[in-house]
Amino acid sequence: MTWIAKDECISVTRQCILASVSKSTFHAQQRPKVVDTGDWLISRLIDEEYTRHPYYGARRMVVILLRLNHRVNRKKVQRLMRLMGLAGMAPGPGTSKPHPGHKIYPYLLRGVAVTRPNQVWSTDITYIRLATGFMYLTVVLDWYSRRVLSWRLSNTMQSRFCVDCLEEALQIYGNPEVFNSDQGSQFTSEEFTAPLRREAIKISMDGRGRVFDNIFVERFWRNVKCEDIYLNGYSTVEELKVGLVRYFVDYNDTRPHQSLDYRTPKEVYESGEGGGALIIEKYPRVKEESTIALRSTVDSSMNAVA
Repeated sequence: MTWIAKDECISVTRQCILASVSKSTFHAQQRPKVVDTGDWLISRLIDEEYTRHPYYGARRMVVILLRLNHRVNRKKVQRLMRLMGLAGMAPGPGTSKPHPGHKIYPYLLRGVAVTRPNQVWSTDITYIRLATGFMYLTVVLDWYSRRVLSWRLSNTMQSRFCVDCLEEALQIYGNPEVFNSDQGSQFTSEEFTAPLRREAIKISMDGRGRVFDNIFVERFWRNVKCEDIYLNGYSTVEELKVGLVRYFVDYNDTRPHQSLDYRTPKEVYESGEGGGALIIEKYPRVKEESTIALRSTVDSSMNAVA
């Protein structure tokens, strides 16, 4: 689709409408942007450090890179982190940017004991660097068993590959009671939430600044990167796909999991025994007493005495 260009006077959206082509089809055929050698190396170091310390923002990343003798400034680190879709997990301005026109659903899982398979599923997106570019990976994970139910790769952050991943999990494993995600625009979009509402699945979304609300997928990203991505250093998309197929089979069917008493996610999911999850309210909210209400009560009492 070289006849649809981003630098024309007419927007890509308008060109797609005139050509009767969907935007997702146009973006799916775009090649990943090539990263120059310097940026690729810095991106690799940022990615590895972020996996170890997901609460590091651009300022700390600059310090780490300077210690490794890489001359970078905060502006460059911020640009590369935005490119990779990374942000420090500590609460702060701009750490979660939902689409302003999309509905945000409340978080439903704080203090809820997950006691069976298919009670809670969740999803997320992570960045994977390649020798000549980058890809995005999404998964659907069962909280009780930690089993990866489905996964997809994409070279864009469009919501389509997230929807495909969701639809595959629903088709193969049935419906969860609750589906959790962050507030990213891919997951708040009508395209993504429609299948969940269609199946009467409760929708839950992480609270802003709540770093542990989707901790099980965050831990999984650390596993897949440290146990596979970094060790193999994939160069092409095909190599990455083959490697991930191999890793997910091993993760689900063979690898003993300490949190599951050294059973596999497949065993726990199919037996319904030995799993579980619970998000504890580490810093419980204090019920605020209304000063206005108390003042009104006092005023009423004084009026009664008068």
